[in-house]
Amino acid sequence: MLRLRVITAVVLLALLLPPLFHPGSSAPFAAVTLPLMGAAAWEWGRLAGLGEAAARWTAVPGALVLGGLWWLTGGAPLPGWAWTAATVAWGVGLVVVLRTGIEAWGRWPRGLRLGVGWLALALAWWALITLHALGAGVLLGALLLVWAADIAAYFGGRAWGRRKLAPRISPGKSWEGALCGGLAVLALAAGWVALGRALGGWWAQGLFPRLWAGGAWAAVPWLVLLTGLSVAGDLFESLVKRSAGVKDSSGLLPGHGGVLDRIDALLPVLPAVLAALAWQGGRA
Repeated sequence: MLRLRVITAVVLLALLLPPLFHPGSSAPFAAVTLPLMGAAAWEWGRLAGLGEAAARWTAVPGALVLGGLWWLTGGAPLPGWAWTAATVAWGVGLVVVLRTGIEAWGRWPRGLRLGVGWLALALAWWALITLHALGAGVLLGALLLVWAADIAAYFGGRAWGRRKLAPRISPGKSWEGALCGGLAVLALAAGWVALGRALGGWWAQGLFPRLWAGGAWAAVPWLVLLTGLSVAGDLFESLVKRSAGVKDSSGLLPGHGGVLDRIDALLPVLPAVLAALAWQGGRA
């Protein structure tokens, strides 16, 4: 299993890194990531109760329409208020869904569950490409934030976890682990900002220096919020999978499960990063 995970990770990095650091246009990065988002939409359709064919024949045209809209608009970024509205919707929705539980999610109308997932994926992909257009350091910062929170929460939870965060949804997650994740994000941000001040250039143009532009008092609440959304996004997908009675969203990524299993925490975080940048005045 470990060998499969490593091989899959290497292949994904080889696929994503060249367009991630491609200078100038975001088109290559959009072209590479759009099929992955389409695969996630197919997985979501199956989790929501669509049959194999129905999930495929709705996800593929949906991804093509999304890509076409991006191309026709020239990748125009959405206004800051739209990302703020998306962040508020995510926050309220996550609280409602996680508090009402697994059984309640299964009672939502299937069309509503499908719409929620597909809209979330579309907004996350648009946010992903918008962040890439702001600079590889901005997008990489958003990705590292989620990865740092996840890794620190895992190891912190194993070492000190006592109080379960959501025992029915994800028994392995703890409040202590989530706290470790938040501390790791704050340490990552402070370290990046220090490097930006010392080295300038690429480091100074990353996500964390932009968030820090208004001072720590303004940046820290956003970093805490982003960490919380990362944890809640992970829990949300776990709830959806438990409702559907499956362990992984699919087997598309050997050793890792499905695409949704790898991007679940990013779905609420990416729009919220753009909301944070808009409020902090850090957008290009």
